[in-house]
Amino acid sequence: MKQPHHALPMPAMKGFTLLEIMLVMVVMGLAASFVVFNAFGVNQTDQLKKEANRLQVLVDMASDYAVLNQRQLGVRFEQQRHEYYFVYLDDDDKWQKLENEKLYATHALADPFTFSLNLDDLPWDTEDQLFERDVFDENFSLDDTSTNIGDEEEKVLPPPQVLIMSSGEITPFSLTFRYEPSLSSETPVYFELQNRDMPPLILNGPLEDPPE
Repeated sequence: MKQPHHALPMPAMKGFTLLEIMLVMVVMGLAASFVVFNAFGVNQTDQLKKEANRLQVLVDMASDYAVLNQRQLGVRFEQQRHEYYFVYLDDDDKWQKLENEKLYATHALADPFTFSLNLDDLPWDTEDQLFERDVFDENFSLDDTSTNIGDEEEKVLPPPQVLIMSSGEITPFSLTFRYEPSLSSETPVYFELQNRDMPPLILNGPLEDPPE
């Protein structure tokens, strides 16, 4: 007698667990965030302000260090590369980079930001300040040249444009941080960092026009 065929058992239907649903939601959320981030980008004004705040805090910190340790420090600005770094005057009266301190190492502005340094014709009165530019020019100017030692060439660092003295004084300066988009309809943004003689530094902005 022919035996009836038994139907194969149907596989059990398995639902999604709560953990699996949560994982899917997280992935979808990350994907949505990625799309929003790429569509709108970062807030350039906030990013530019962070760059200005960074230098403001570092100069104030360096000033405290110079006074407490009776050292002469400085900041060298390389405007073409949009970067700056801190230096100190060693026992041989030569400027050396603060290479052992990460915070004070060379820092380049994030693209597309730039800066411009102004040491002359500052918009505030500097006639009665203790810090004189002549002192800087006579005693701290070094040529941006190389000196030969044996067969090796040692690069002499150029002097800092901004001095941070052990007396607490800092070279009066104005530094303008710039965001000037060339290929978009965004509005340019500017922040101005000022030192009028003694810290703390003053940060102005955001500004719609660059300081004169």
